[in-house]
Amino acid sequence: MSDIIWPKGYVPGFTDNYCSNEVIVTGLTVADVWPYLNTATLWPTYYANSADVEFDDDKGPELSAGLRFRFKTFGFPVKAEVVEHVAPVLGQPARVAWHGWAEGDAETRLDVHHAWLLEDLSGNRLRILTQETQVGKPAEVLAAAKPNPMINGHQDWLDGLVEVARKKQK
Repeated sequence: MSDIIWPKGYVPGFTDNYCSNEVIVTGLTVADVWPYLNTATLWPTYYANSADVEFDDDKGPELSAGLRFRFKTFGFPVKAEVVEHVAPVLGQPARVAWHGWAEGDAETRLDVHHAWLLEDLSGNRLRILTQETQVGKPAEVLAAAKPNPMINGHQDWLDGLVEVARKKQK
């Protein structure tokens, strides 16, 4: 199976916080799920922790390499730039990743790398992997929280993504 491509400064284990969530489901393909992940304005329709998605330069709502956008999540207004975008191609995983940041001073600034990998597997299975690393004081606080809000929030995102794609099939 494929893995996430990490940029310098965001490799898990060398950041202030890291979370990883994965599902493997049957009966869905990358092509079924991709539109719901790649169209950022759809996120709030199936993921309650996402809101107010906006785009720079009259672009969007579909993500693309270099696209800058904004949204709210985990109580943070996040600015983001898509740094990896590989649309579905038969036999290869689809990928999307963004660098996001919540501006502030040394105590409140947060930088993240949030990556997604969607991969068709044998046996009519689909693997969806999302991982995020974070740098900054707010990341240290999130890492210490029990239960971990990032793990739980991203699991909700994965579950919602699968659910919305399944409903569309019916």
